[in-house]
Amino acid sequence: MPTPLDYLQHHASALLDDIKRLVAAQSPSLDKAAADRCGAALQSIVGERLGAVAQVCLQDRFGDHLAFTVGEGPQLTCILGHFDTVWDLDELEMSERDGKLFGPGVLDMKAGLIQAIWAVRALRQCGLLHGHRVTFICPSDEELGSPSSRQWTERLATGADRVLVAEPAVADTHEAKIARKGVGRFDIRITGRAAHAGNNPQEGVSAIQEMARQILYLHGLNAPDVGTTVNVGAAQGGGKINVVADQAWLGVDLRVTHMAEAARLLAAINGIAPTVAGIDIKVTGGMSRPPMEQTPQNTALFQQAQRAARRLGIALAGKAVGGGSDGNFTSALGIATLDGLGATGAGIHARHEHIIIADIPLRAALLAEIIRGDID
Repeated sequence: MPTPLDYLQHHASALLDDIKRLVAAQSPSLDKAAADRCGAALQSIVGERLGAVAQVCLQDRFGDHLAFTVGEGPQLTCILGHFDTVWDLDELEMSERDGKLFGPGVLDMKAGLIQAIWAVRALRQCGLLHGHRVTFICPSDEELGSPSSRQWTERLATGADRVLVAEPAVADTHEAKIARKGVGRFDIRITGRAAHAGNNPQEGVSAIQEMARQILYLHGLNAPDVGTTVNVGAAQGGGKINVVADQAWLGVDLRVTHMAEAARLLAAINGIAPTVAGIDIKVTGGMSRPPMEQTPQNTALFQQAQRAARRLGIALAGKAVGGGSDGNFTSALGIATLDGLGATGAGIHARHEHIIIADIPLRAALLAEIIRGDID
């Protein structure tokens, strides 16, 4: 009987073909029609490779979310794999050169999703899926912060023994992602009082001047020693240059490593107060993703994954990273979660986004061995 790695190496060309097929089905997060076409391609691939029919979560604004369950038994593994991308239609071409496959969403994260599908197929074909259920959770809005899929993902994952996230490995490495920062987004609206800048400026209260003070305050909240970053990434204000500005706006990004730090920053940002009379400030937003912390459950799963890697003759390292994923949600529920188990490569959200073709079978085999669990 072949091992999963033997099987996957033998079918490496079919894996690559499926990756190309899914990448060719472009799927910008905000283009429902395109995302649904990609979802149809994904359903076709899963049907062909695993014989599973999708559970469809219909959406009005975004592409429909999809879930697939394969196998029977007491052990439930959930695999997270979104199929939306940050790229507009035809913004990026798919191409193959120098042992790499380039294309929109190939690394983030369509290759990882296909590798996971083939990992489960390999286990089944090798007679090693007995006692295991695997549910693929495939949302279409992850790149937007999962506004419509978070509760759906949490509901499907509840009760799982573990969650494996097929997001790419740490760039240019094979490393898993053992912790991720939580993500917050805030919209700050500042209202002052307009006046003529030449005739009666004393009657105005400048929203732009207040905005400048608040930017300094917000950036003063940064705490790099504990991994906290606060960034005012967008700022707008005023209109005509001869008018004291009565409106200004800030867009703020927050990243934290622990929920205690999130609570501190939420209080600081939501509690922003005007520095002068005549200014009104309204803050909306909050934490869109909780941090994925190195909990005992997550640490135990990573150690199990390291043992699985050793069975393949490789060493698996782990790293804490800044960006968030849907694994943040499941980790916060107390479910053992391990991220960064997808494709290898570099260029997430960049025009040189690519995967390393030669690594595809081994990365899929690693997922298969983790799903299989420890062997007595």
